[in-house]
Amino acid sequence: MLTRRVFLRGSAIVLAGMGVAPGWLARAAAAESKKRKTLVAIFMRGAADGLNIVVPFGEKRYRELRPTLAIVPPSGQPNVNAPLFAANGGCIDLDGTFGLNNAMQPLKALWDKQQLAIIEATGSPDASRSHFDAQDSMESGTAGKTTGDGWLNRALPAGNETSSLRAVALSNQVPRCLRGVHEAIAIGNLEQFNIGDQDAAAIMQSMYATTPDASVGRTGKDAFEAMKVIQSIQNTPQNTPPPATGPAGLAGISQYGQAGEFGRNLQQLARLIKADAGVEVAFADIGGWDHHGNETVQLSTLLRQFSNGIAAFCQDMGDGMEDVVLVTMSEFGRTVEENGNGGTDHGHGSFMMVIGGAVQGGKIYGKWPGLEKEQLFEGRDLAVTTDYRDVLSELVRGHLGQTDVARVFPGFQPSPSLRLLRS
Repeated sequence: MLTRRVFLRGSAIVLAGMGVAPGWLARAAAAESKKRKTLVAIFMRGAADGLNIVVPFGEKRYRELRPTLAIVPPSGQPNVNAPLFAANGGCIDLDGTFGLNNAMQPLKALWDKQQLAIIEATGSPDASRSHFDAQDSMESGTAGKTTGDGWLNRALPAGNETSSLRAVALSNQVPRCLRGVHEAIAIGNLEQFNIGDQDAAAIMQSMYATTPDASVGRTGKDAFEAMKVIQSIQNTPQNTPPPATGPAGLAGISQYGQAGEFGRNLQQLARLIKADAGVEVAFADIGGWDHHGNETVQLSTLLRQFSNGIAAFCQDMGDGMEDVVLVTMSEFGRTVEENGNGGTDHGHGSFMMVIGGAVQGGKIYGKWPGLEKEQLFEGRDLAVTTDYRDVLSELVRGHLGQTDVARVFPGFQPSPSLRLLRS
């Protein structure tokens, strides 16, 4: 397969031998010779109920405040008020205190391989319960205010502009977290992201090239370059490993199909990364977490898609996961106490997950604040003890190699206490 890395290295060697190698090509080839790291941010839009996703089954208060929604302990008595979960046998034990929702079985193998870390009681110091405001703030990487650009764009190290697919959003538009000085491409569907009619494309490319607006010209140039790379990938047969077998294996890549649009997006991302398209940061989201009623069934269905998609991506990437880290986040959590409609309302503290070969997983991180009345935020929500930017700062610095963390998260002083990555 003619990958971007092979092309750049070969071109640099040939042209250098002719004495005409341009500086940009030499720099690009040098960058490609290094192991590229990729950070994938996954946003769970709608405020995911962290307490029923990573279940604090060791807390008596949890079951008292959720008489019908509480998920039973791994070896506990069935919750007669939640027969769906009783039939599933309760949550999946992680450490004797916390467990995964049973619908997340595909991720248990990642935990056992110590490639999945969970950070409890995470969130923003901003107490907003508005989806729009909280998402905007979190994608900006600031608290209580927003910036014109996003943290994931600022996280890209400078001086490495070697690929039009350096920053990719698996969506129909570039999200707030990827907007900024570095060009980002939104790819809703690889099959539809192509040049199309060659004559029309040539005219448009010429128009972009001659525009007096430098920003528009740069955007157009990057878009056409991205189209060419993607078209080349589309014309190359996929080379994916077979699905894992046996009870200890991860979900097979065939389980992408059980993850809906989210799974298709991750499958497309895996193709780009494996094809050496130059992806350094990527963004995907999965919505539908705002469960004010009928939460039990809705959450179970959504978690199966979420877990199948992530597990299939990790299986698809194979050894490539050594250079990939995924991080999940949601704008805020849900109320500790269930409401009268079989659901929960907008809360505060939630959880984050970090997944990858370089992750020190198989461990719950963060300080658990407790669920007693006096321990709750404003008497109703899980308190935040770990700022979400502490998690992201470590990944930006330790995985992407962006040393200017103060620029990525302005006005924030990260705590070095988590140590999520292997040194």
